[in-house]
Amino acid sequence: MSQDASFEDGREAPLNLGALDVGDLTVISSLTQDAVFPASEMRWHRAGSRFALLVNRVRWEDKGLTRHAPERVQSVLMFNTVQSVASQGVPKGDADTILSLLQISFEETEAPSGFVTLTLAGDGAIRLEVEALDITVKDVTKPYAAPSKKLPQHKD
Repeated sequence: MSQDASFEDGREAPLNLGALDVGDLTVISSLTQDAVFPASEMRWHRAGSRFALLVNRVRWEDKGLTRHAPERVQSVLMFNTVQSVASQGVPKGDADTILSLLQISFEETEAPSGFVTLTLAGDGAIRLEVEALDITVKDVTKPYAAPSKKLPQHKD
């Protein structure tokens, strides 16, 4: 007699997702919610029109939480077609400051252009002026146990 495969029999693959519209961006925003990163891990490549972050994101998609502690994974969050970058509440000159990403949103100006806003904990924000939505998130390390051994909590 044969049995159906269970989730435990499979393997969880690293994320490698792209966003070209607001619906896609909603998925990436939810998967990167509560990602943390030092300010030193932000780069704007003006000549290449790219803005990149190396983040430690919570593996919200992990279905194995009943088997192990919550996990994080390092991921590259890449924004393409970036024309300008502005920030508020992000300390300048302190590369060791740890920032926490709460949400990524898009405000269209003249289609397909607009502003991507990365809302940070503590009233910080990074605003990217883009020619069009073109965002990727790609896991670049193996998952590791979250140091806190807990999932982040938010007050309603």
